[in-house]
Formats: sequence, C-alpha cells, structure tokens
Amino acid sequence: MYEQMNLVSDADQMTGEIRSPDVYIVTSGGVRIPAHASVLASVSPVLENILDRPRKYRRSEKIIPILGVRCDAVSAFVRFLYSSRCTDEEMEAYGIHLLALSHVYLVPQLKQRCTKGLADRLTNDNVVDVLQLARLCDAPDLYIKCMRLISNHFKTVEKTEGWKFLQDHDPHLELEILQFIEESESRKKLIRRRREERSLYLQLSEAMECLEHICTEGCTSVGPYDMEPTAKKGPCGKFSTCHGLQMLIKHFATCKKRVNGGCSRCKRMWQLLRLHSSICEHTDLCRVPLCRQFKLKAQGEKKGEDSRWKLLVRKVVSANAMSSLSLPKRKREEEPKQTLDHRHGIRSFRLEGSNY
Repeated sequence: MYEQMNLVSDADQMTGEIRSPDVYIVTSGGVRIPAHASVLASVSPVLENILDRPRKYRRSEKIIPILGVRCDAVSAFVRFLYSSRCTDEEMEAYGIHLLALSHVYLVPQLKQRCTKGLADRLTNDNVVDVLQLARLCDAPDLYIKCMRLISNHFKTVEKTEGWKFLQDHDPHLELEILQFIEESESRKKLIRRRREERSLYLQLSEAMECLEHICTEGCTSVGPYDMEPTAKKGPCGKFSTCHGLQMLIKHFATCKKRVNGGCSRCKRMWQLLRLHSSICEHTDLCRVPLCRQFKLKAQGEKKGEDSRWKLLVRKVVSANAMSSLSLPKRKREEEPKQTLDHRHGIRSFRLEGSNY
C-alpha cells in the first residue's frame, strides 16, 4: 500500500487539508494505488472520461485498471500526475513505459519529458526498441533521432537482438529504415558534391582576384609590363594561389605548344583569362591581358554561348560576392579603388629577368 501523503495535490497543500482518496488505480500485480479523481481528471482527459462513466453499483468504489505495465512504472506515472516531475532515476528505469502511458492517457508534459529523456539515452542496443515505440506513440522528434542513429551506426545496430526481432516481426518498419538510410546516403553525397563545387568556385574566385592583383600591382616574380618585378617584394595574403598562378603565367609566356593548342596548362590559362573577361565590369580600364578581346568575341558569339559556361560564370560571381561580404567594410571599399586607379591598358606580363 502506498502512503497517502505522497499523493497530496497542490490545492490540498495550500488549504492545509488532506482529502481521502476516492479512486484506486489497480496494476497488473494487484497493487492498489490511492488517488483523487479531481487530480486525475484535471491532468488527463482520458482519465476524466473513465471517471465520468456511470458505475454499475452506486456504492461501489471507483477503480481504474492500468494493466500490462510494471507496477513501479505506474507508480511513477501517478506521481507525475500529482507533481509534474519525473526524476532521472525514474526516466532511466521506466522511460519507455512512461512514454507509452503518456501517449495512451494524453499527458503532453510527460510525453515531452519522455521524448527528450529517451533521446538522451539512446544506444545501439536499445535504439530499435525505442524506434518502434516512437512510431506507435506518434513521437516524431524521437523517431527521427532513432533513425539517424541507426543510419550512422547501421553495421553495429544490425547485429543487435532488437534488429533481428524487427526483421522477423515488422518487415514494414525494416523497409522504412532501409529507405531512410538510402535517402540519407543520397543527401550526404549531394551535400558533399555541392561542398566540393562551392570549394571549386571559391578557388576560381580567388584565382580571379590574384590575376587582377598580379596584373595591376605585381607579385613576387610576375607583374605588369610597365612595372619591374622584384624578389624583395613580400608574398601577398593569398600567396598559395598567387604563386601557382604566377607559375602558370610563366609557363604560358614561354610555352612552344600553345600556338597549336597542344598544351593543357596553356588551355587552363586561356580559360582563366576568358573567365576573368566574363566577370570583369571595367574592360576599358582593365590591365589583365586579352580582357577586351575576349569580351568582344563573347558579344559576337552571344547567341551560341555555352549554357554551362554561363552557369560557371554566375557561380564564380556569386562566390566572389560571398567572399567579399566576409571582408571588413574598409577593405571592401578600398579594393575597387585599387583597380580603377590604373587608367592605361596593358596586354602583356613582365616576368622577373625578362620581357614577354
């Protein structure tokens, strides 16, 4: 028998009165838990409907059977109806039972508490059982967390007893899980591909900035035709990209195969020059070689322009805009001025030690 003092409502505590229980909850083990009909009805609409049913005999005591659940779990459930509290120990021991009871008797506060508590306690061993319960109890947040854990640790989960039981008794849920895993893998591949594409566009955007930097200010070994490059000049902020581009420019200036189009590195340089021309907004003032020529050629071939090339240009422009937004405001304002200050065009590079 449970002590009546543990089931005193807040209203009774405020008035100082302790009412006698007028209803008993009976468990599968035959344990009778005393309770108050007014408290149960105020917390659970299902219990309220049960209490409002007419009794067969007017003098008979009110009894609510809660069967198929451990006696201690029912006791924890009743305590929550009175106190709106559930200890970590109770959640650890009876979390699954409490979630089922909260769903059956429509106690949303307890259901929310159980959903969070069970999600925090998910393991590879219990995730299949919790998933089945989340599906039956309409707990979507818990269901998704279970699915994600299974997807991320499927090789371990499929060795558990819970997964073997699921395969034998619930093939529909097994199919749901396998479809979720397949969709999850597809999403991961898509995200990975988009991340790689975004990285490529950012690299091309950075290459465009370095190309303008080399052609307007010069860097360590390559600079404008009318500016003598010097080895004493320190590396720029994007020297890794800038150095690679300088090496490509040096090769482009001296390669013997590029006239016949047989050099892949020279083709890459042509594509970078063409890409710069496609995004350049100051063609008349631009110091990058062939910028104006590519622009005029593109205008003549506008109707037949490759749609994939247009998409590439848009992506690089977008990446450049996002990159510039991440810069401090003062630097964003200074960069356009540096480009526009040069008012004479130039169509060649000067390499360190020689002219081309």
